[in-house]
Amino acid sequence: MFCEKAIELIRELQRMGDGQLPAFNEDGIRQVLEEMKALYQQNQSDVNEAKTEGRNELIPTIKFRHCCLIRNQRCITAYLYDRLLRIRALRWEYGSVLPTAIRFHMCAEELEWFNQYKKSLATYMRSLGGEEGLDITQDVKPPKSLYIEVRCLKDHGEFEIDDGTIILLKKNSQHFLPRWKCEQLIRQGVLEHVVS
Repeated sequence: MFCEKAIELIRELQRMGDGQLPAFNEDGIRQVLEEMKALYQQNQSDVNEAKTEGRNELIPTIKFRHCCLIRNQRCITAYLYDRLLRIRALRWEYGSVLPTAIRFHMCAEELEWFNQYKKSLATYMRSLGGEEGLDITQDVKPPKSLYIEVRCLKDHGEFEIDDGTIILLKKNSQHFLPRWKCEQLIRQGVLEHVVS
């Protein structure tokens, strides 16, 4: 039936929760584009036949196919736009380095878009707040305290805080650190916030 593949693409996104990115359905996109090409070719031949032979009874069929073409186009656009919104949200959640599992679900064009977005955001952040810039991806939620207790989930190496103190982040070690210095590492899965 017409437009079923396109609607299935939208349903696939709806089944995934917010913040999750399903694998890019290249096969589904290709099937929808092939259906659109077939509908367009059928319409072209019917339009030519209606013009040359004066067959007005073909006009409702032509209009129906045209509506299907527009619906398929809108579904594909919605699918791609929703994926871009999810990828943009992942940049704010995970930082500039996405986990491999998420990168695996992205197509090459989406990875390129993510890298361009990352560069644009970095350029904007450097333009704010003087020489060093301002990292607007840090405190997404207002902090309750300036320092938090964290546990290291994996070996990370040396970590320097503002006063010049160097802390060695080894697996299962616990530290009391400034929240803004370790939020990025928490998002990347290097540290976890210990709630007392």
